[in-house]
Amino acid sequence: MERTQALNAAYEILSDPAERQAYDEARIARERAPAQAKRSAKTNRNIAQDVHLKIEEFLRGTMLTVQVDDPSNQGGRERYELIIPPETAPGAKFRVPRDGGGFVMVRARALPGFRFKVRGSDLRCDMRINSKRAALGGYEMIQGATGSMVRVLIPKGVAPDEIIRIEEQGLPKARGGRGDLLVRIKYRPEVKITRSIGKK
Repeated sequence: MERTQALNAAYEILSDPAERQAYDEARIARERAPAQAKRSAKTNRNIAQDVHLKIEEFLRGTMLTVQVDDPSNQGGRERYELIIPPETAPGAKFRVPRDGGGFVMVRARALPGFRFKVRGSDLRCDMRINSKRAALGGYEMIQGATGSMVRVLIPKGVAPDEIIRIEEQGLPKARGGRGDLLVRIKYRPEVKITRSIGKK
């Protein structure tokens, strides 16, 4: 009797177009739920993390250890090795696969330094000279990103805070080549104050 009533109710639902549509949508939602839950669990294992590298590490490369402390991971602490190759550009991303699925997306950013400021793949720094050098012009030496000395041509009559661009002396670019080194000239104009003759 109960089975007959259930069949009659099911027939009434399926024979009504609106009820049939609602029934189909509910069935599809039930079928999709396990798959969506599975995808969601996998997505939640994906982590994004920045790492700050020294300027010379972008140029020569380095090796890092990526450690993940995830309470939901039954295997405990995760440790992975990440190799940063030479000539890596600032902003480069590295995908580190995790045991059991998912990954850690590591983005390489430049560590602020006392000598250089980083703008993309360009490096900026200040060079202090005296007013005589600014008046006459000539060459000065400055330490570059690799640690070697770079020759800077000072134009005759250079203005305070003027920028001199030295090409290919910056950090690696994502599509090859190097950025530039931008040197800002700093000096204090010479000021002499004398007493005028014959005046008190």
